[in-house]
Amino acid sequence: MLATGERVLVLPQELTQGKASACLRALLSDLRSQPEPNVVVDARALSRFDSAALAVLLECRRQTLALGKRFSVLGLPARLDDLATLYGIVELLPAAAPAPVK
Repeated sequence: MLATGERVLVLPQELTQGKASACLRALLSDLRSQPEPNVVVDARALSRFDSAALAVLLECRRQTLALGKRFSVLGLPARLDDLATLYGIVELLPAAAPAPVK
């Protein structure tokens, strides 16, 4: 369930270096076509990833902020959160609050 004014971009199950460019193109195309002021990247499906997933998230964040929108991430896997912490960028990937159950 989306909150009003929120656009959710969903990451695939696998986001490794070989798939990062195509994934980023698709996400940015979707991002630019939506008027909502809040962008949430749903990372809950991610099960196979490498540091390229962080690069994709950071570029989505950069593009989102450049459009004057707010950016957050839903369900960042613990291992990816640990990697972001190691790289010192975890604060750039704020956690989205789950939508309330109705």
